[in-house]
Amino acid sequence: MAKLKRFLTDPANRPKAVAWSGVLGITTDQIPAYLDRLTPVLLRHDTLVQNHDYKKEKATPYNSLLQAGIAILVDEQGEPAAKCSCGNPLRPFKGDASRISVKFADGNEKWNGYHASSVVAVRPAPRKMEGLALVDVDDPDTGITRPVGTTGRHDTTFDARQQHAVPDLAGATFGDARRQLVSRGLAVGYGGSAVPSDDAQVTATDPPAGTELRFGEYVLLNVAGGTSGGAASTPPGPTTSGPTLAPPTSTAPPSTSAPAPPTSSSPPPSSPTNDPPPSSGSSTTGSPSVVSHSPPPSAPVISSAPVTAGASMTTGTPTATTATTTET
Repeated sequence: MAKLKRFLTDPANRPKAVAWSGVLGITTDQIPAYLDRLTPVLLRHDTLVQNHDYKKEKATPYNSLLQAGIAILVDEQGEPAAKCSCGNPLRPFKGDASRISVKFADGNEKWNGYHASSVVAVRPAPRKMEGLALVDVDDPDTGITRPVGTTGRHDTTFDARQQHAVPDLAGATFGDARRQLVSRGLAVGYGGSAVPSDDAQVTATDPPAGTELRFGEYVLLNVAGGTSGGAASTPPGPTTSGPTLAPPTSTAPPSTSAPAPPTSSSPPPSSPTNDPPPSSGSSTTGSPSVVSHSPPPSAPVISSAPVTAGASMTTGTPTATTATTTET
């Protein structure tokens, strides 16, 4: 983050700083303080984001799929804010994750372990969080609580193997059911591309009440007027005071070396030609969650990322872990 801060506060790079800050809804003067509030994490699942190219002194959004294991910076609501390897500003994917088409083009090759059904998209927490529940990359049985805005020096641990019983939620509202599950460290699955309203009634759970589940495992809620499956909320660690974000990875972290500031203004060769995702799927309310065709088989928690040094907003070729996405 130090390199990214130096680059964006350098008067010589003001046009890029203006474009970068505009994506994130802040002013250039607010960049240093904003960066200080970000937290490094690793993605556990292949994750849809709205990435940005830099062209004609403007940030141009495009849909992108980031491979599990990539390090990103997230903000106080768990939203993707920047890609650690290049500094590109990120925003949550705003479309319907069940209606995307992923194309590995322009030299990008499909990575091992890629499955369309496990692709996720982050939804922000409804309020600022104080801590994130992570999983140790080297020891998935160890959970890590990381205060927001820190890089690992103040982490505490908890036992991620602890079992949690599914409560009896039949007849409860979706909002109450979600809070009960999150407080137990369990993830919430629900039907459809939109988050159910908090007053929607839960009719059943899968698995049923009383089932013992490991930290981060999913409970699918059948909600009146909807169907099970679809999106999922992520659970907090036992010591956090707020909800957490999206999933991490158990793969080795990517390189954190920072490239030199770019000089090219050409778009990334894998940039999609489609327009930015429609705003109808904007994820600005509800619990922090991920959207997928079906809940991924592993615990939906983020893994511990190394202390990374961000880089400048790039305009060159993206890594082979970025794929073109289009909505159908």
